[in-house]
Amino acid sequence: MEEKDFIQKLLNPKTQNVAFQELLHEYQKPLYNHIRNIVLNHDDTDDVLQNTFVKVFQHLKNFKGDSKLFSWMYRIATNEAITFINLKSKRNGTTSEALQSKIVDNLKADSFFDGNEIQIKLQKAITLLPEKQQLVFKMKYFEEIKYEAMSDVLGTSVGALKASYHHAVKKIEIYMISN
Repeated sequence: MEEKDFIQKLLNPKTQNVAFQELLHEYQKPLYNHIRNIVLNHDDTDDVLQNTFVKVFQHLKNFKGDSKLFSWMYRIATNEAITFINLKSKRNGTTSEALQSKIVDNLKADSFFDGNEIQIKLQKAITLLPEKQQLVFKMKYFEEIKYEAMSDVLGTSVGALKASYHHAVKKIEIYMISN
């Protein structure tokens, strides 16, 4: 089905419920993975995912179709995840970097995390990166999102994204070797 037709189904009160179920079925898992890569904690990811779908539902009538629905939803999910981390760190009286570092330290206790010591070390290295480099690295490395799609989601040029990824990889390599 054409994306325009699907969006019309989402906006039509008669077909909205079925269409939204299709939307959930199609995007719940990739959005969960995307959000999980940012917030790292399963329970927090579920909260952010729920907020993301609520925002998508509430603002679908404002979707202009300038980008793909996927890109628009990923942008909402990304913004929701970053906002969540910032609010949680503020509530805890700490920086978002310190909060993420603490979350990484607690990954071993997370029953939904199935990684090993090297993956925890990688997550620690990622938390030391600036926010934009973290996002670019996670989207490229873990989710294998193409730079063009990432450009739509993050509103950054492909060239800048490639540079961010390159810098992130170099910093991570240095961390992994020296720690």
